[in-house]
Amino acid sequence: MKIRKDVLDIYKAVHTWTGVIAGLALFVAFYAGALTVFKHDLAAWVAAPVQDAGPVDVNDAGRLMEETLRARPDAAKDLTLNLRATDAEPAQLSWKTPDGSRQYLANFDASGELLIREREPTAVADLVDNLHRTAGFVPGDVELGILAIGFIAMMYGLALVSGLIILLPSLVKDVFALRLGKNLKLMWKDAHNAVGFFSLPFHLVIALTTVVFAFHDQIYDTQDVFIYEGAMMDQWTLPPPRVAAPSLAAAAPGTAAASTPGRAAPGVQSAALAAPARMLADLRELSPGFEPHYMHYRNLRGERPTVWVHGVDPDYMMRYDAFAIMQPYTGEIVNASYLPGHTDGWTSWLTVFFALHFATFGGAAVQWIYFLLAVSGAFLFYSGNLLWIESRRRRAQNAGLPEQKTSVRVMSALTVGVCLGCIAGVSTSLVAGKLLHGHVASLNTWHVVVYYAVFFLSIAWAFARGASRGAVELLWLGAAATVAIPLTSLLGWLAPASGLWANTSPAATAVDVGALAGAACLACMARATRRRQKHGQPDSVWALARA
Repeated sequence: MKIRKDVLDIYKAVHTWTGVIAGLALFVAFYAGALTVFKHDLAAWVAAPVQDAGPVDVNDAGRLMEETLRARPDAAKDLTLNLRATDAEPAQLSWKTPDGSRQYLANFDASGELLIREREPTAVADLVDNLHRTAGFVPGDVELGILAIGFIAMMYGLALVSGLIILLPSLVKDVFALRLGKNLKLMWKDAHNAVGFFSLPFHLVIALTTVVFAFHDQIYDTQDVFIYEGAMMDQWTLPPPRVAAPSLAAAAPGTAAASTPGRAAPGVQSAALAAPARMLADLRELSPGFEPHYMHYRNLRGERPTVWVHGVDPDYMMRYDAFAIMQPYTGEIVNASYLPGHTDGWTSWLTVFFALHFATFGGAAVQWIYFLLAVSGAFLFYSGNLLWIESRRRRAQNAGLPEQKTSVRVMSALTVGVCLGCIAGVSTSLVAGKLLHGHVASLNTWHVVVYYAVFFLSIAWAFARGASRGAVELLWLGAAATVAIPLTSLLGWLAPASGLWANTSPAATAVDVGALAGAACLACMARATRRRQKHGQPDSVWALARA
């Protein structure tokens, strides 16, 4: 396929500048996005063990909630019954303080008496998730950060389309080529082209869904003006598709509570809660493949009490997960629009958007595919920056080594500092979750503080030391921070008196194994970068002569 040179030059300029501007933010978003696929496993690794973590018998859960609400009325606003035990969340009744810094667990002791314990929860999964959604822009303001990443995603889409057009004239020749040798720029270009081309459908989906998620309010406002003529809110107030709870449908007429779905009847706050076992049985009958994980009770003493029953069904596409909304006192199903097998219309399309972005379908196999695609995406943006730097390098002449442009030196330091600082920051924040447990007032705050401290110090270090020396030193920092993850588990297992602990569940063990592999990769990269310093082209910004 032939494209005129002037047209191709325009697309090359678009691809270069959109890629360079968006590349560093997208590296952070994609690296964190890869970890977000397994964020619950990260939470399981860092969570402190719970003493007497016996599960709640679902048949006793109703009585447990009633006694807990009498003892702790403040729990009525937001109460969770975990149905599946993990290291991060035992299968007990729990609630948190409004700021999320403390968590309380309720269960019956051996004698059948109510036992309430306090613990410090971990929000490391929230940190990784926010980095993915915002690339770390505007710490503390997630909404503004999401808008920023929305604009970045637009440039990302332009870079994808323009990159494909650039590749078309030499597609067959270049996309299957990986020319190894002394010409490192050519090798990086081949790797960049191959990864970009073969993962293009994934990247197009991520770019499109990110723009939709970032600007959904603006999209709705535009629809409200031009399509619904100011009446869009009426669409949201239409009653959801009604699905009757089998246990209530089978009851004699008039026995089911006649309250409006989602709204408590007068005096219902003092009535008994519907049995969780019966509500779960109803959902299993309606959706046989649905596996409930937890029941989230909201506003139990307010005007509109609800219980959101969350779970998964790997045979269906899901939003973040699958769920149904029920009336906690009557057991009526308020909304089953996101219950597997009961989605239809707009809800089905919305579910597809979420599922394609968050890999909430297909089980573990799809999660691993998305993880590998996200890691390769981070490589795509890193290699794109390297190509930009190498393309603008001033070559050595007989007169000696030339001074490289300021833009090249700045971009080199930024690439090293941002990319390696993100990796080291996430690993250090994970380790800090165990080291600081019980020693700080708010562990959740320290997760954020530690990440940003390491991240910004890494950028400063790259500028102070130069891209060459900084790259090697920050790679070793990332390797040390990442290998500290399994080392803290090992120390907790060998010496429990140290205050550390080792969670031995499959999820937590997988984090240790994955971190060990990641640290080995970073160490190999550090050694390779050091060799390039000594033996690479002396006029490169990565050469030791430039350090």
